Amino acid sequence: MPALLRPPLTAFGVACLMSVATLASSGVAFAQAKQQAAPAQAAPAQPPALKQIALTDKQLDGVLAAQKDMDAITEKLPENTAPDQKVIAQLDGVAKKHGFVSYDDYNNVVDNVSLVLGGFDPATKKYVGPEAVIKSQIAQVEADKKMPAKDRKEALDELNQALKTPAPTIENKGNIDIVAKYYDKLVAALGDDQN
Repeated sequence: MPALLRPPLTAFGVACLMSVATLASSGVAFAQAKQQAAPAQAAPAQPPALKQIALTDKQLDGVLAAQKDMDAITEKLPENTAPDQKVIAQLDGVAKKHGFVSYDDYNNVVDNVSLVLGGFDPATKKYVGPEAVIKSQIAQVEADKKMPAKDRKEALDELNQALKTPAPTIENKGNIDIVAKYYDKLVAALGDDQN
């Protein structure tokens, strides 16, 4: 998946990428792709804040149904290139076909799912919070003696940075229950693009 379409939700996003999945079709990344097509500004731009919403069964069914079509489009994109208007129109079409107002609407749902999934322990499939997941990942990396030292150091640096950058608080606590209900399907659909 092209780097511009990955969800850069701060250092917390790094932990999400390493734990459950790289949730590839992110509105935050889509917005950043649009920004990167514009001239660079003097100060680095912050990713847009996540608009938290209360998730519904219909939205999660739509995400699951749309994912295969979304992947078919985004997998063809070259690395580190912003999608052109033709690709954006295709992504909008897929989103609308699966019940979303637009690709941005679809991505906002995926971002909300990503926020919640980042707090699930993959072993127990229970919500424990992002900090506990990151600490567990640190312990796993430290215990992995087969991992090359350079890779271990890089992973630990990223995870420790993620600990220093707290994830946004989940505003809609009901999202935890609905994501738990769809956990296995969401990980299968969204979790195959590991970094």
